[in-house]
Amino acid sequence: MIYDDIEDPESTSPEEVRANYVADLAAIVDERGVDSVAEETGVDRETLEAVADEDAGVADELTLEDAAAVTALADDAPPADAVVAEVRDTLLMGMTTAVLDVDTIAAEIDDLDGKQVHQKVEGRAPMTLAEYATLHHLIASRQR
Repeated sequence: MIYDDIEDPESTSPEEVRANYVADLAAIVDERGVDSVAEETGVDRETLEAVADEDAGVADELTLEDAAAVTALADDAPPADAVVAEVRDTLLMGMTTAVLDVDTIAAEIDDLDGKQVHQKVEGRAPMTLAEYATLHHLIASRQR
């Protein structure tokens, strides 16, 4: 699930992490049905169909909040707001453990500058599932 730690970041890539997140979401959508998930989460049907098809490209558009809303529908999953809070805490604690600042992270990620990383990690700017997978993998790979 998106709120779980990456156990062995050295043996995976950000793309694989993203694909795993989409696969986890697809399992939830398959179990509950596209229409039901759309109604319960407010995520549009077209996006959920892409999730159900395990189209990894959907992660480029799906927000972390929408992914959390779908995740929250899984058995024994926390509510969506708790999922988002856990994800953000994981990133912040990981940055502390890895002794990473936002500018160091931004230097490793082509599409984001330090300010954008800061805003996304703190929740002041929207973050896509793909951006989260990239950040989560980078931070996990640097932890000691």
